[in-house]
Parts: sequence; structure tokens; C-alpha cells
Amino acid sequence: MKTINIGGVPEHFNLAWYLGLKNAEYKEANINLRWKDYFGGTGAMCKGLRDGDIDMAVILTEGIIKDIIAGNGCKIVQVFVETPLIWGIHVDAKSNYKTIEDLKGTKAAISRYGSGSHLMAYVNAQNNGWDLEKDLNFEVIKNLDGAVEGLTKGTADYFMWEKFMTKPIVDKGVFRRIGNLPTPWPCFVIAVREDFLTENKADIKTILEIVNNTTSEFKDIPSIDRMIANRYEQELEDVQEWLSLTEWSQENISKETIAKVQDELFALNIIPEKWKYEDLVENL
Repeated sequence: MKTINIGGVPEHFNLAWYLGLKNAEYKEANINLRWKDYFGGTGAMCKGLRDGDIDMAVILTEGIIKDIIAGNGCKIVQVFVETPLIWGIHVDAKSNYKTIEDLKGTKAAISRYGSGSHLMAYVNAQNNGWDLEKDLNFEVIKNLDGAVEGLTKGTADYFMWEKFMTKPIVDKGVFRRIGNLPTPWPCFVIAVREDFLTENKADIKTILEIVNNTTSEFKDIPSIDRMIANRYEQELEDVQEWLSLTEWSQENISKETIAKVQDELFALNIIPEKWKYEDLVENL
């Protein structure tokens, strides 16, 4: 049985993987798929792929494109979530910040450099006409718990993270959300280490087929909203709203999307050059 290590954030987007593992669907296909939770998000997964700790990852589109261009030998093999990620822009509930403009020149909490929270801070700054050199400052906080500590103690001023996963913290009165920023592209893709992909294409295809069977029928699973609410400690109405806004994909990323992400990252000086589609993507 082939052992394959995969990483992802411990969030509701990835419940389809858990269900397939729970039902032993991968083992039935003679694959020992081992899931690893990455609380630190995309930056931590990029490191995991580079170090060989994982063979594949469910990872933010903009983050993995940046890291592949920076030397991470991976290929995108599929879009996992077609819809945008809605980033909530959060401050400490007791802070004096009321608007996004109030955050100009303050310090953003980020999980690590190269993470989604880091890259989207640039997108937010550009959208608001800030000076990317002078008006952006960063404090590395590793994960959501670190963000709570950082904003509460004042070592950072704002934090961008998926709005539904942070909503319980907002509801408790720890964070206050002062804005939202949807990604202008599909939010999650599946990426595989290139050396691993070359030798294991058939197994990767099988894994994709299994998870795609789950995601294509995900919203029809009986009481899926209650399952998500219980597992991820969410309010049922928030889960129902999230489900209404979220669409999974069973297709690979388009040339147009790759071009759009690279155009944005290049304009922000996050990547030094733009690559050809086939250097970033593998169609299985």
C-alpha cells in the first residue's frame, strides 16, 4: 500500500478529505493517505512541501504560485475550491480602529512571510491606495491563537483570516471585524511535489477522483450543516451562509486564472517574474 502525505488547514473547506479517510475510501484504493493539519496555513505548508514532510497540499492559490516561482518544485494539479476566500479584516475589539483606512501604516499580524495573511495584506493595501513600502508593517504570529494574543497585547494591530473561521472569536468579543476582502480568484488548489508527481501520477489521479466524488455531492450530504457546525464550533446559521457561498471544483486551474494571479502578484512586487502556465500546472 502506497503511503502519501497530504497537508491542509483544519477548516471546514477540507471536511471532504476527512470524510473520505473516515470511510476508508483511500485504503480501498490501496492508498494510505495520511492527513496533516497545518494550523500555520499556506506558508507552513509551502515549507512542508519543500522539506518533503508532505507530498501534496490543499493550499491557497496565490501562496503556492508565489512559492513555486521562488523555487518550490511543485505543480498545481487541480482547483479544490472554486469560489473566493472571504478574508475578514479584524482588530482587537477594544481598539480605536473603526475603518480600514485607520489601519494605514499600522502593523498586520501574519502567520508567516509568504502566507495568505501576508500576501492579502498587500492586496488590501493596493485596493486602498496605500504606499506598499511605508504603509505596510508585519508581525509574525504563526497561527490564529497567536493572532488573538498579538492583537490583545497590542504587538500587532490587525489580522486577516477567513471570516467564518474567525467569526466565533468576533462573537465572543475578542476581535471586531471592520471589513471583508474576497480573493479575486479561486481560493484553494491542490499542489503536488514535482518529483513525487512524476513517479506517482496514477495514485494522485485516484486520490483526486475520490475527493472529487465527495465534493461534487458535498452539499447533499444529510445534515452536513450540523456536522460542520459541531466539528468546527460554528453557529449553524453561519455554516449555512458559508455553504451557500462556497463551490468546490473538480477541474484544473485555467490559463486565465494563472495569468490573473501572476499579474496581481507581479504588480505588487511579490514575484520577480511571470512563468508559463505549463511550468506551474500539470494536467493529469
